[in-house]
Amino acid sequence: MKLFIGNLPYDISESELLDLFTEFGQVVDNNLIKDQFTGKSKGFAFVEMSTRSGGQQAMEALNKRRYKNKDLVCNEAKPKKKGKRRR
Repeated sequence: MKLFIGNLPYDISESELLDLFTEFGQVVDNNLIKDQFTGKSKGFAFVEMSTRSGGQQAMEALNKRRYKNKDLVCNEAKPKKKGKRRR
């Protein structure tokens, strides 16, 4: 199950993100979105859990949870839309 995580603190690292989700099950992939020029976090990420139940538990526990003075947003990621990409 792939999750979207928003409103992340800009100073979060990939290992911190991974630590947030490992208590709910095995993390298959985590992708912290970063600015291509500065390398700093853009404040959102995608995490893929190995099971749907682990993803559900993570969503319930982390959505609206306070982390480093930010209220996280955690919900199921929507599939990518096909079409032209902005440049």
